[in-house]
Amino acid sequence: MNAELITIGDEILIGQIVDTNSAWIAEKLNLIGIKVEKIVSIPDSKKVIEKTIDEAFREFDIIIMTGGLGPTNDDITKSTLNGYFQGQYVIHKPSLEQISSIFSRRGMELTELNRKQAEVPNCCTVLLNQLGTAPGMWFEKDKKILVSLPGVPFEMIGLMGNEVLPRLSKINSNQHIVHRTIQTFGLPESFLAEKITNWENQLPAIIKLAYLPSPNSIRLRLSAYGSKETNLEKTIQDEVDKLYKVIPDYIFGEGDVTLQEVVGQLLKKNRATLSTAESCTGGTISHLITLIPGSSSYFKGSIIAYSNEVKENILGVDSELIEKYGAVSKQVVEAMVRGVKSNLGTNCAIAVSGIAGPDGGTPDKPVGTVWIAVATDKSLASRELKLSSDRERNIIRSSVTALNMLRLTLIDENL
Repeated sequence: MNAELITIGDEILIGQIVDTNSAWIAEKLNLIGIKVEKIVSIPDSKKVIEKTIDEAFREFDIIIMTGGLGPTNDDITKSTLNGYFQGQYVIHKPSLEQISSIFSRRGMELTELNRKQAEVPNCCTVLLNQLGTAPGMWFEKDKKILVSLPGVPFEMIGLMGNEVLPRLSKINSNQHIVHRTIQTFGLPESFLAEKITNWENQLPAIIKLAYLPSPNSIRLRLSAYGSKETNLEKTIQDEVDKLYKVIPDYIFGEGDVTLQEVVGQLLKKNRATLSTAESCTGGTISHLITLIPGSSSYFKGSIIAYSNEVKENILGVDSELIEKYGAVSKQVVEAMVRGVKSNLGTNCAIAVSGIAGPDGGTPDKPVGTVWIAVATDKSLASRELKLSSDRERNIIRSSVTALNMLRLTLIDENL
């Protein structure tokens, strides 16, 4: 079965709020084997709502709408649906009791406007909203389903979990969708695609591959569709096993795992400690590391050596190195990593120095030039990056690259 998600509200279209409902609903529908093939946002307009429903019924088995069920005049979804399905309003007593209870607990009088929220079309199955005042509505037409839910996220989630998903699961019990996400880092998207071309071309027909790039990683999402979930999982596992053999050094994890989590796991497993010396990244690396609960067991601290004075006086970088090679250089970043490792007494250290932009570059060292050094008790290695002129992207990219360098070093040294 396939589905379209429709969010209703002028506030979405003018950017006043962000549509988080669709992402949540799509994820949950996928888990029960329903493919979401279209997501649209439309205004509070009777004409547009009716036109969108007409088009959706021609293409999709299931339509889930959110928004426009409030008590005010600008919320017209319920009245539009009542007219579209040629219904008549009736009072849904359980909803009226729920609404009355909410206002009673708040010590507020139940107004006629709020009472009207318990009025629903007599041609729908009412979905009791236990968290709010607007009931959900389930309509059926020509063996297709339209569900209308409140736009308030926690109310929508409650109705989906208690009412909608259990009903849809029974209807679609013979179809499954299995997803597997592989996290990669170190190859640009086009290079990664070229590297895995043969593997991708030999994927079974039931598996679809999607590339999901970001500054932090490129995720490879494998999706398998079919009637037997165990077969789908085995088919995907077989292909994942093959992929690990094709790009072993570029895969750092699966699912939603981050590089900083993986690095933390490696450090914690081997009782190693880490410190950082950051110039152009301004503490971003240490911020990423300390996002992970329990990072205090392996992360000792960071020195934000943004100025040359701090590099010299705190990290012990020789001023002659800076004068001769410049602050953004192999020689200086290696001195920085030795200095922070020694000062904070850690087994491992990262240092970064660069020109994040958008200005400050020279012909020899343009904006986006970054040097990274990684040191352990066994080794010290450095690397130069040539990035873009986008300051924020350069900071993120440098930080994640530094973490990946440490990850690969720890694996190579079998720490």
